[in-house]
Amino acid sequence: MKIVCIGGGPAGLYFAISMKRRDPAHDITVIDRNPLGSTYGWGVVYWDDLLDILFRNDPDSAEAVRAGSVLWRDQEIHVRDNEIAHIGGYGFSMGRAALLDVLSRRAGDLGVDVQHGREIHDLSGFEDFDLVVAADGANSRVRQLGDHRFGTSVRLGENRYIWLGTNKVFTRFTFAFEHTSAGWIWFHAYPSIAGKISTCIVECQPRTWQGLGFDSLDNLENLRALENIFARRLDGHSLISNTRDEFARWSRFPEVTNKSWYHDNVVLLGDAAHTTHFTIGSGTRLAIIDAVALAQNLYQHDKVADALENYDAQRRAALRPIQAAARTSMIWYENADRYLDRSAVRFAYAMAVRHGLQMPWQYQRHLLTQVPAVRRIRRAVDTGHRWWRAARRGERFARRG
Repeated sequence: MKIVCIGGGPAGLYFAISMKRRDPAHDITVIDRNPLGSTYGWGVVYWDDLLDILFRNDPDSAEAVRAGSVLWRDQEIHVRDNEIAHIGGYGFSMGRAALLDVLSRRAGDLGVDVQHGREIHDLSGFEDFDLVVAADGANSRVRQLGDHRFGTSVRLGENRYIWLGTNKVFTRFTFAFEHTSAGWIWFHAYPSIAGKISTCIVECQPRTWQGLGFDSLDNLENLRALENIFARRLDGHSLISNTRDEFARWSRFPEVTNKSWYHDNVVLLGDAAHTTHFTIGSGTRLAIIDAVALAQNLYQHDKVADALENYDAQRRAALRPIQAAARTSMIWYENADRYLDRSAVRFAYAMAVRHGLQMPWQYQRHLLTQVPAVRRIRRAVDTGHRWWRAARRGERFARRG
């Protein structure tokens, strides 16, 4: 097959890798509008389930992804001055630039033609391709060219958020909620580059955003104001805004849905097909799952049309409950001030169970998690579970981290 992937993010690159792994004879081009080595964003988060998929699909790139990732354990929720609550669990995070470097190199090794710094304004010139993969993000230009064909809907969230980095090294997934004269503002932070950089996503309600003047401050003034608000949690460290030679900007989250993920020989992948709010941390994971599913359907079906139909049915069905959970999470944070009069422990529980009703005993378990000795035991259990998962999927260094 002759295939072009428009968009050089995780979705497009991993699809190309997955196709080449199934049949090296495929002629695949990946076109990225960004120059080589340039990317936006800071870090991505994922969990063991994604590593399982990566190791089954392509062990070589999976090893490189795991080697470049940081393990974080537990979640801390800071509310007001000195109130801290804890939620258990662990996960992995990786700098987005490092992830793209791994995937770009692996795609190149497999014979994929990866082109950087090339803008695609229309699909002229791709008439002789068997498949056009639109993996160019939530604002997909390819999707917009045939918007009426995909039945695209974009709903903007109410809260404002800004995606930043910081040289404060967080070892846990950390939430910090600060009360200001204009209302509550908070960040979600997690490690991105081991021992160097963390991702820090700041979020607030629109009235807080306006009340603090963020709608009128310039980029540097925004950054300095946020550093002052979160000075205690950042321990005097700096926030970093500049990626891809641009300052990060306040945004409203776009929830993208499509009634169909394909039309003729054009298929949507990753954020071009769907988005899920950053508070559930699934964007990269879902993009990679899309990529594997599309590649497998093309491998199993003789006709492209049949493969695309099956991919569309499978993945749209799988995404419905996930997007519903993400929407619930987004709305919960849009109304977070309703819960912030509670103690940190009670607030953290409300945050942890925001996706639905829980059994009464789960609150008792949450209370136990606040006891240091119990957290140490749980961390040891998690470590054993993590090692077992790593050994089962064939990690060469199962006990690292």
